[in-house]
Amino acid sequence: MEELLDKVIEELQIDKSNWVLTKFGDVAIQQKQNVDRDNTSLTRYVKGEHMGSEDLHLRSWGELEDEYLGPAFIRRFDEGDILYGSRRTYLRKVVIAPFSGITSNTTFVIKANEKNIDKALLPFVMMSEGFTEHSIRNSKGSVNPYVNWKDLANYEFLLPPKDQQTQLAKLLWAMDDVIEREIEVLESLKNTYQTTVDNLFSIKLENWGYKTLDKIGIINAESLKGKTNPDYEFSYLDIASIVEPKVIGELKKIRFSESPSRARRIVRNDSIVLSMVRPYQQSFVYVEKADDLIASTGTGVINLNPEVNSKFVFHQFFSKRFIRYCEDRMTGTNYPAITPTDIEQFRIAIPKEDKSTIRNIVNQLDGFDKNCLLVKSKIASSKSLQKSLINQIF
Repeated sequence: MEELLDKVIEELQIDKSNWVLTKFGDVAIQQKQNVDRDNTSLTRYVKGEHMGSEDLHLRSWGELEDEYLGPAFIRRFDEGDILYGSRRTYLRKVVIAPFSGITSNTTFVIKANEKNIDKALLPFVMMSEGFTEHSIRNSKGSVNPYVNWKDLANYEFLLPPKDQQTQLAKLLWAMDDVIEREIEVLESLKNTYQTTVDNLFSIKLENWGYKTLDKIGIINAESLKGKTNPDYEFSYLDIASIVEPKVIGELKKIRFSESPSRARRIVRNDSIVLSMVRPYQQSFVYVEKADDLIASTGTGVINLNPEVNSKFVFHQFFSKRFIRYCEDRMTGTNYPAITPTDIEQFRIAIPKEDKSTIRNIVNQLDGFDKNCLLVKSKIASSKSLQKSLINQIF
């Protein structure tokens, strides 16, 4: 990747000898137009939670009629404006508004000063490591640190001449287009997987039967006891360790004597681990090799009978039928959850066909997962290259 980056830089023939040290406040203009929410034609709003880290694209928002907003939501933004999260700036929230709307007064609304900078280039200045470090260094407060516009405006960087700005902006946006196409491929794979799963497991098929899970397996069969050897070392899997559906993040090794009281569920090979809290987020993973793995009591660890194909059952937990089942049984407000008993009574689809049919279905669904992982890897590589290039320039 570094060789490719060097090649791109060499082909661009970037020479910074005639670049000018420039303050951010000379290329960016803060917008402070307030809105009377009771008398506006605007219909959408953007919160900090709608803005992704290191993602220039706004992928979610809210509708004004659907939610009460506090008095801080008074700032108007227009299509093409840059929205910047001024609190916890280490989250690197910089997005380009695809429509006009309302946001909080803690979100900076920024327009490019087009006399000094190509507006297409400005977002990438704000994505640079130098800009982020300056913002973090000048933030105030400890619990919810924020940066003032005056301090942000004092950030200095080397700005190329206008003709080079346009050339660099085209390159960076071309790289962004590559990433967006890869994201579209990923979303298509996810949608096809979801449709396939729902067609298989959410629609009752005539030649398929159903059995409650307690008839084909057991949940939370084994737990660590209080008399466990204090020096026993294991990897701890809590809900936060499931970074996204089907993906486990890096796990820490801890000794039993130093482990939290919730570290109790013993995970075996070919276990299915489900989060009992907010099951609609689908924080579910399949553990092929456990190797001294202990899960939190906030999870349910399922082990199926030997004659049951565990992966075939695992994919069923991603069906809309299972999510609806959970939503009908969740209790609690802040942390809605289901119980192991709820899981035991969920009806698992069991086809009457031979085992080869089940294996073919599992291979098909696993194939979607493998392809998703490949595309995610491509996206990560493309983003890394884009980020490296931004930091080379700025």
